[in-house]
Amino acid sequence: MMATEQTTEEENVEDLTIKLVETEAEMEGALGVRFRVFVGEQQVPMEEELDEVDASATHAIVLNGGQVVATGRVFYRDEDSAARIGRMAVDIEYRRLGIGGRLLQFLEDEATAQGVTTYILNAQVYVKDFYAAHGYTERGEEFLEADIVHILMRKEAAGPD
Repeated sequence: MMATEQTTEEENVEDLTIKLVETEAEMEGALGVRFRVFVGEQQVPMEEELDEVDASATHAIVLNGGQVVATGRVFYRDEDSAARIGRMAVDIEYRRLGIGGRLLQFLEDEATAQGVTTYILNAQVYVKDFYAAHGYTERGEEFLEADIVHILMRKEAAGPD
């Protein structure tokens, strides 16, 4: 029965917590996910994965039973009024369970709390449909970042009713 299969998947993420990184240990957990996904799976060089933005960005993590299973960050640049979301990564065994969408919403909510109403990100082309399903639209031409094809995507926050 289909409902039984969904219940089994949901049991894998029943103790899910999404929060801002507050401790060094939490940041180490976030970096662990990034290294597994970007460096390990996608062969991004370590020196390209870590950047100067990490020090000033607001990082979020998803915990399942106390284990960090996903991460992302949001940061702001003076030259535009948009929040830049990036380094979204979900451990392979936790993909396709809705965690990425919940994390993306959490980062958008964090940006909105800072007064930002526009979100932008550089999406890897193979996951652009994920972002499109969450209201992002493609902008410009595809480009290479860390030898992976990306596309700039943008979303405007919903206005007050």
